[in-house]
Amino acid sequence: MSESRKLVMVTNDDSVQSNGIIELARAASRHAETIIVAPEQPQSATALSLTFHKPLRVNRVRRDNFECYAVSGSPGDCVMVGVNKVLPRKPDLVVSGINIGDNDTFQDILASGTVAAALEAAITGIPAIAFSMEVSGESLFALEYDQPNFTNAGLIASEIIKDVLENGMPEGAEILNVNFPLKVQPWTPIKLTEVGSRKYTDKVMVRRDPRGRAYYWLFGERLTEFPERTDAEAVLVKKHVSITPLVLRMSGPVSRDLSQLRDRVELRLRKPRHAHRRR
Repeated sequence: MSESRKLVMVTNDDSVQSNGIIELARAASRHAETIIVAPEQPQSATALSLTFHKPLRVNRVRRDNFECYAVSGSPGDCVMVGVNKVLPRKPDLVVSGINIGDNDTFQDILASGTVAAALEAAITGIPAIAFSMEVSGESLFALEYDQPNFTNAGLIASEIIKDVLENGMPEGAEILNVNFPLKVQPWTPIKLTEVGSRKYTDKVMVRRDPRGRAYYWLFGERLTEFPERTDAEAVLVKKHVSITPLVLRMSGPVSRDLSQLRDRVELRLRKPRHAHRRR
């Protein structure tokens, strides 16, 4: 491996068998040395989970002429193992995806293993991009359906990767969350967006097993309208490509109301203790 050429690590949460990760590896390999480190099994909706209660296995495999390591863990595990043990050096960029299904709004982003892999990289100071693509509703969780065609998404991803490798992450962004509409084309407009709040209404279905005991299916029905300038509006309504800058800072402002809340809590906590001592 050339020391002078940049190094990109490719991961995902759909496993090493996903066509999306191969398309993303092809996109990255146009501009850098590329190594895949990804889960051996699908890990959708695992968020930033890390495996501390059992050992992990890493198997070296070959997919489409790419050096690939299949990890028996989560996307976050893959980044930790890849960066610290598998790769020959610290990567210049970590890219995650192309995910089967868009990851927009807080509901998706906080649950997504795809975005979590990028988050794990960003925490260690590595620039990171998460790529996801809208799919038809019946394909999202049904493995018997064909995977979508990621070719056009890969062309756009390649140009984004090239720009970040050459120019660095845009100011103010620590992660780029990129989402493609279902029928994306190379000329599809690219919109710079904000994170929306929610994409689904929560649903819980109760059923009975043969012994009469209740069990529950969790799912959501997708909303049809979203606030303007949000990621979900861009991808799901306008059918544009969305690029959303994400940052690691999650804390809000320390407001006067918050200070007053603290003061009231501290005052109430002091009173019972004083009263107990007097008795």
